[in-house]
Amino acid sequence: MQSSVDADPRATQAYAWACGVLDLAQASFAPASADASFRRYFRVRAGAQSWIVMDAPPQHEDCRPFVRIAGLLQEAGVHVPAILAQDFDNGFLLLSDLGTQTLLDVIDEGNADALFGDAIDALIVWQRASKPQVLPPYDETLLLRELNLFPDWYLGRHLEVALDAAEREALDGVFRQLVDAALAQPAVYVHRDYMPRNLMFSRPNPGVLDFQDAVYGPLAYDPISLFKDAFLSWPASRVEWGLRTYHTRAEVAGLPVPPWPQFRRDCDWIGLQRHLKILGIFARLTLRDGKPRYLADTPRFVRYVMDVLPYHAELKPLAELFERHVLPRVDAGA
Repeated sequence: MQSSVDADPRATQAYAWACGVLDLAQASFAPASADASFRRYFRVRAGAQSWIVMDAPPQHEDCRPFVRIAGLLQEAGVHVPAILAQDFDNGFLLLSDLGTQTLLDVIDEGNADALFGDAIDALIVWQRASKPQVLPPYDETLLLRELNLFPDWYLGRHLEVALDAAEREALDGVFRQLVDAALAQPAVYVHRDYMPRNLMFSRPNPGVLDFQDAVYGPLAYDPISLFKDAFLSWPASRVEWGLRTYHTRAEVAGLPVPPWPQFRRDCDWIGLQRHLKILGIFARLTLRDGKPRYLADTPRFVRYVMDVLPYHAELKPLAELFERHVLPRVDAGA
């Protein structure tokens, strides 16, 4: 076991558990990755073989949704880690290793067509397997709870903006429109964080990760997530290419995509819901969870919001709120 994790009791416990499951006297054991939750991942190596251990402290995380949704994805034909062993009481899973490179690590303008094409195809396979009442619904309660992260954490606690009654009423009116638009979309399985950082560069490509929060909801959610990435921005021409490519292939696959103009509007509106949510989440990760590195990406989401709002007059109150309270502070480095 490597010294970098020797002083970590849960890492020591995870190492011992993995070695016991794999019948290894010893193995190398090192951090593989971490995410915005309490989950961590370690890579176990023995000779030419390697495996991944998920460490999900049971007081904070539940491994069961990961296992269940991995089964749904695998049954649909999507490449996901195999569940090799599980210990729900202690919060450990042993997974097959899909490699060390995500699409975020390798994607560039030279290979983006091929890599995004693979990601679109995998997403369509997942969406085609959709059935109601299998996954939790992306319903009004969840949509609004996510939207309210924006005024609560990003505006209120990060920017220290106190909205007056009229501003809050206007914002609630925009939220109502965004929720209604989301609920009006055709419903499919939604990964909920389908972007290059959660897609492994593997064979078959891609390997899909971080799917434990999947729900049943708006069809446009995952396509816009793929191209309005949390950690990498693409030119508008690339975003349009990607959404049109998805739309064309989804139609051929028989998915219930609306005509292009409606689908493009759906992408903008559900994208706004996601962008506002992530502004709130990144502020919360900084202020509550002590993970400030995410805050550096909040200006990206401010740009995503401001890129969309001029095209939708109904959302003018949100544009005015950003112009009044957000843009001056973002420009000032807040």
